Amino acid sequence: MERHRQAVRLVSAAVRALSERGEPYRIWHGSTNSTRPPHQKAGARVVDISGLRDVLSVDAGSRTALVEPNVPMDRLVENTLSHGLVPPVVMEFPGITTGGGYAGTAGESSSFRHGYFDESVAGVEMVLPSGEVVFARPDEGSEYADLFRGAAGALGTLGVATLLELRLVEAKRFVRTTYRRTSSVAEAVKVVKEECVEEKGNDYVDGILFSKDHGVVISGKLADNGPVSGEKVQTFSHAWDPWFYMHARELTEKLPSSSPTSTSSPSVTEYIPLAEYLFRYDRGGFWVGQAAFDYFPPIPFTRFFRWLLDDFLHTRMLYRALHGSGESGRFLVQDIGLPYASAEPFVDYVADNLQIWPLWLCPLKTPAGPTFHPHLRAAGKETQAQGKEEGTAGQMLNIGVWGWGPKDPNEFVAANRALERRVAELGGTKWLYAHTYYDEPEFWAAYGGRGAYEALRAKYKATALPSVYDKVRVKVDQVVPRGWKPWLKSLWPVGGLWGIWKGIKSGDYMLHRNATWKWRGGEKGKEKSA
Repeated sequence: MERHRQAVRLVSAAVRALSERGEPYRIWHGSTNSTRPPHQKAGARVVDISGLRDVLSVDAGSRTALVEPNVPMDRLVENTLSHGLVPPVVMEFPGITTGGGYAGTAGESSSFRHGYFDESVAGVEMVLPSGEVVFARPDEGSEYADLFRGAAGALGTLGVATLLELRLVEAKRFVRTTYRRTSSVAEAVKVVKEECVEEKGNDYVDGILFSKDHGVVISGKLADNGPVSGEKVQTFSHAWDPWFYMHARELTEKLPSSSPTSTSSPSVTEYIPLAEYLFRYDRGGFWVGQAAFDYFPPIPFTRFFRWLLDDFLHTRMLYRALHGSGESGRFLVQDIGLPYASAEPFVDYVADNLQIWPLWLCPLKTPAGPTFHPHLRAAGKETQAQGKEEGTAGQMLNIGVWGWGPKDPNEFVAANRALERRVAELGGTKWLYAHTYYDEPEFWAAYGGRGAYEALRAKYKATALPSVYDKVRVKVDQVVPRGWKPWLKSLWPVGGLWGIWKGIKSGDYMLHRNATWKWRGGEKGKEKSA
């Protein structure tokens, strides 16, 4: 702990010095999983907390862990699994950090039970803009409860998180995973709701829509026992393994369609080792890794080339390439939280206007506003009332929309703006890691108004820092960065090659090569993890 305390003292001194000079700053973590344009942050003062990247302790008795903010999910899981424990919510990309999960928004396939990642945080150490170090807990009546709640999802605009106390749950060896085939958007939404009911006993639920008439809803139950006759252990971390979404499609595409009178959808079951399940979308970054093959059309999208180029097709490397190449200004990446009743019209909108497939479905237990997390908006009163009748009050469906947008910058902005308007009409909100084009009144209307937030900023002397809106908005007049370097990168294949070079230079490919959570397997059903 002494190393941690010394590092926090240095962060505190840096923050205090900037505050005394009245200089706003941003926080440097060492990596990012945001797709916001990096050139719009150029020139900002930074406070470097990249060295805060250790798991300080795991207490099996209290089922808690003390974790610094730059600990990524894969290192966290490796540490907790050695104690037979796992965080209730684990982000599917191994490089997403604990601090990012708290200060941003992270809702994953266990969030229908456990809510957003920050709801598994028992307390957070923060350096306030004055330089004061405090420890905030969410417990009603505790001194900094308002700070804890206000800072969750507020992107570091109330202070710098330097330590998190995480709650953990019992881990098991496998996730018994069931894939249910659906044949319409309405049926997929219906099946997601069915899989989330308590009586089902599921620990994880998500879904993929490959088209309007082919979807799969994936549910998982933690299990210590291995596969029985007719079932197998499936992995996704090795270079010759299938990408998860392709595997789910192939498992279900030949299943018969559900009949209108059917009480359950056709399904397939298999066993996935726990860590392999948690990071199942890492290779290929869900399905956006295919865009790399679209960019380099001479390279065919075949299993051989996915194996050959595997080092470049994990999420850490894909993020490096996305930002290094400049293609984040062409790739539409939006996560939307909607009332269940709005899901089908939203999918229709995406299919008709953006032609993006597949789409991700993830059910969420959501907090009441005001919050910077996606939540049910007042505009969705009718759909919320319907949700009460259907037993989904307080729940949303996250729909992930990730694919190529228009090549022309103005058309790209227009497509994102139109999407934001449609989301508002349907009573939803969006994740703020992505491109955000709201004007300021629209933004505050979507996220519960600025009154309570500004009161917290005043109370904790954070008014000199950039606000959440300042941090997330894309400056439309700067969508196309100026200068010869951006121009050069815009020429094919210069940008793509530069993105590859940035990925190689980072050395991130060694992290997945050397990951100890990977399933090594054994013989005759006695598999084990190395």
